[in-house]
Amino acid sequence: MQLVHTPQHAQLSLFEAFMAQPLAPILKETVEAPWGGEPEAFSELSLRGAAESCLNLLAPILRELSEDQDARWLTLIAPPASLTQAWLRDAGLNRERILLLQPRGAQSVQQLTCEALRLGRSHTVVSWLNPLNASAKQQLISAARMGDAQSLNIRLG
Repeated sequence: MQLVHTPQHAQLSLFEAFMAQPLAPILKETVEAPWGGEPEAFSELSLRGAAESCLNLLAPILRELSEDQDARWLTLIAPPASLTQAWLRDAGLNRERILLLQPRGAQSVQQLTCEALRLGRSHTVVSWLNPLNASAKQQLISAARMGDAQSLNIRLG
């Protein structure tokens, strides 16, 4: 019986030793510099499934962005038809901090997204570009850096 208890006791001691280590300095470093540099100008999220399920997954992300401490807008460029004013309200987004933009005339969604990013009046510009080739992605990155903004592209499939 003593052989059974010894390994368990040793494991418990290792666990206790690990838990005794302070985690705050490690977490602080991670939060201050998540990947060792400045945040990326471009991010992409791919959601697949029923439209309602995808919107339910997207809601907390957009809600968090709409509550950003940055005084600039959260801009949604040509969102899907299911993303309505009623949906924004029901999802708990701060609608006073959101701009919904649609391209006009011959302007493409890509052009409008780049323009919104370049202007720098939005902390985050969300687009629904699919497909997004390497050249278009690079244009979004350049425009985001110019406007000190974040570009978030959402692919619904």
